[in-house]
Amino acid sequence: MLEAIGLRKFFGDRVAVADVSLQVRAGELLGLLGPNGAGKSTTVGMLCGLIAPDAGHVTIAGASIAANAAAFKRRIGLVPQDLALFEDLGARANVELFGALYGLHGATLKRRALEVLSIVGLAERAGDRPATFSGGMKRRLNIACALVHDPEVLLLDEPASGLDPGARVALRDLVRRLAGEGKTVLVSSHVLAELEEMADTAVYVADGVTAAADAVAAAGRSARQWRVRALHAERLREALIAAGFGTVAHIDHLGAIVPLASEADAAQLLAHLVSVGVPVSSFAPAVGDLEHVFLDLNRAGPPPAASAPDPAAPIDGGARA
Repeated sequence: MLEAIGLRKFFGDRVAVADVSLQVRAGELLGLLGPNGAGKSTTVGMLCGLIAPDAGHVTIAGASIAANAAAFKRRIGLVPQDLALFEDLGARANVELFGALYGLHGATLKRRALEVLSIVGLAERAGDRPATFSGGMKRRLNIACALVHDPEVLLLDEPASGLDPGARVALRDLVRRLAGEGKTVLVSSHVLAELEEMADTAVYVADGVTAAADAVAAAGRSARQWRVRALHAERLREALIAAGFGTVAHIDHLGAIVPLASEADAAQLLAHLVSVGVPVSSFAPAVGDLEHVFLDLNRAGPPPAASAPDPAAPIDGGARA
């Protein structure tokens, strides 16, 4: 549904995004993970057409922004990192304003505004001004504004920033429900735990380069994850491969994370490792698969930086806003 290939963006001589590629299927929730300054917000800006890339292109269901920029942008709902609300207008008036900008009007606009306020749990506060709302309520209202035109793709840039734990849980549940109803959702964050709980897949970005992708929530919903460490990592690797876990376990110099359906399966695997002479030093339920990926990638060091583009080189006009 949403695809980006080879996105690059320079601000003067500074590399903001060097080489980002990603794909998000319909109904999938993709996490864009990376430290502050990695280029996540610039990437989100290019995905929605607010920022013109210097190279690369973005498509929605195969359609490029070059074909029809207005139609392209109507397929996207954006929730920016900084709240985009009119504090002195009521919640419903805010939603109706954004809906009007997308071409909705009359009874259709009023009905849709109430629908999305209900979706985000703010129907009873429709007449109240955002100035009276908590941070979590303002964030939900911003999501309602992004949903009013019923977009196929929803982009959220650091949506949990500044929220308390309760508001983060409510936000997570709302975003997961929207993806479950068929929305294609991308959420950017530098907070590992947020994407661990929310995303189906996470793409890691460092220094503006897509470094790796790792399935997170899908495995967590279907099977428990167990972290195994041994005194001899190579012997552990060989034993797991021999036992048939070579293609499903995340194995590296730190040990392994193995999907197992139950504690009985975990006990069976532990017994097997001991029986073949693997000196297991720890074996416990894993917490934070994304943390494992994040730390492992950072140990490898940042990817090579790109050089500024040649002014004479051709640029893909299909990505221009």
